[in-house]
Amino acid sequence: MASHAEAAVNHAVKALLRRDDDLARQTREDDSVIDQLEKEIDETALRLLTLQPNGEAVRMLAMAMRIAHDLERVGDEATTISRRCVELCREPPLKQTAEVPRMTARALQMLKDALDAFVHRNAALARAVLPRDAEVDALHKQMRRDLATHMAADTTSIERCLDLMVIFKSLERIADHATNIAEDVVYLCEGRDIRHSKKADLPDLNSQTIDPLL
Repeated sequence: MASHAEAAVNHAVKALLRRDDDLARQTREDDSVIDQLEKEIDETALRLLTLQPNGEAVRMLAMAMRIAHDLERVGDEATTISRRCVELCREPPLKQTAEVPRMTARALQMLKDALDAFVHRNAALARAVLPRDAEVDALHKQMRRDLATHMAADTTSIERCLDLMVIFKSLERIADHATNIAEDVVYLCEGRDIRHSKKADLPDLNSQTIDPLL
């Protein structure tokens, strides 16, 4: 499911950069695969819960269901990007589109690291994902300001700018879903619910060392 979600985002962004509305439409169709996988994961987890597993297994099943939900939402965001892509392909490109790959790379790397942390039960790697969400948030705010300025200077670009704002917002939300997954991994590994923790409680990336093999 994670590979399908990541591929959907990549395809949607490639469709935007290549101005390929056929690829954008294909991405929207592929979302049904992710939806079905979420259903299968939920059904399997609920069936296993009827077997009265121990506490650790219950926590694992619960987190698996939560992570599946976040991945389904990532797929939805890919669909949103592809839908806006179809609209943008009909108009001249905006210079701000050049920032989409950078934001995409950051959001998807967060998602990959959060999922690797889940697979390897690595709470340190999961915690290292959390402060990186602020970087994506900052880039999102910067692009909103740039697009707002562009709209004010060129009113004919308003519709295109709004479409691109939605795309940047979807990428910001993908980073949020990666953060959710990372928090779930911490709970799975440590039994600690760190959602809504203060920034002061988060790790300092400059001082933290992560095993590169994980």
